[in-house]
Amino acid sequence: MPHAFKVGDHVRWNSEAGHVSGHITKVHTRDTEYKGHMRRCSPDDPQYEIRSDRTEHVAMHRGAVLEKIG
Repeated sequence: MPHAFKVGDHVRWNSEAGHVSGHITKVHTRDTEYKGHMRRCSPDDPQYEIRSDRTEHVAMHRGAVLEKIG
């Protein structure tokens, strides 16, 4: 798994508003419904819930778009 992150990791990602940073709050390794949409997750391709440092908004992303910081 090239993108193995864990709860508490400080990460950033690129959004339409520029780079956003936050902390991982949950790791999903099974398909899950998130904000009304089915998200496909597996142990080999997990998705991560991240709380933004600036707005405290929670987003879900695949590890491929995340970069560990700090």
